[in-house]
Amino acid sequence: MVQVARLLALVSAAPLVVASALLPPHKCPVVDTSIVAHTGAAVGKVKDVEGVDLYITGPKKSKTAVLYLTDVFGIQLNENKLLADSFGRAGFLTVAPDMFQGQPAPGDINGTPDFDLEQFLYDHRPEITDPIIASTINYMRDTLKVEKIAITGYCFGGRYSFRFIADGKGGDVGFAAHPSLLENPEVEAITKPISVAAAQNDDLLPAPARHALEDLLMSTGQEATFATYGGTQHGFGVRANVTDPRQKFAKEEAFIQAVRFFQNWV
Repeated sequence: MVQVARLLALVSAAPLVVASALLPPHKCPVVDTSIVAHTGAAVGKVKDVEGVDLYITGPKKSKTAVLYLTDVFGIQLNENKLLADSFGRAGFLTVAPDMFQGQPAPGDINGTPDFDLEQFLYDHRPEITDPIIASTINYMRDTLKVEKIAITGYCFGGRYSFRFIADGKGGDVGFAAHPSLLENPEVEAITKPISVAAAQNDDLLPAPARHALEDLLMSTGQEATFATYGGTQHGFGVRANVTDPRQKFAKEEAFIQAVRFFQNWV
């Protein structure tokens, strides 16, 4: 009976062994969340390219690169640099442009009386932000010689994950965590796969708008996934309270969601 049990165990495990053996190492799904850094010093470097600071991290010879588009706190926020570093550890050359030209939103938006959010968003509207992203994509393709670009965006940057997987915009696949300011035509215009990680409690994307976004996304005919993380708030993909196990899990799971989507659809 012991030999039979062992034989059955081997047979049941065989498909998993065969499946994993067929995958080259760089195609194996990332499941080790220890590569996600929440604290500590960033390991990338900042490079000025035609007047725009780019935070660059990860393997230099990667043919698939991640274009990391930040929230309103920019590449100056350590959590953004650490998350970009995490994509680097997942095997992607990662480039994050300073979309706010050295003047991101203050860390405590609500506690900064003289900060005018409406003016800030106007100053960084698509007509201003699109050229920064486009020039970064050109640099990645022409100078860094990457062949595929996966775009990951958070909050403010999530909108541009959609904008830059429209036809001819330069992105090959997208991911957006708790996107804000997104307009329906920007969703309808996508021509490449995209995955979305949404917060359950998000004043910038409340439940009715979230459901409408999911429905619209699924109507585009593009490959897409949409996940809502229970108990989370806007910003969890970058600035989660990682002392709370539920928040930490959601941030890490959203990261894995992005990486696996990129690995599958790039």
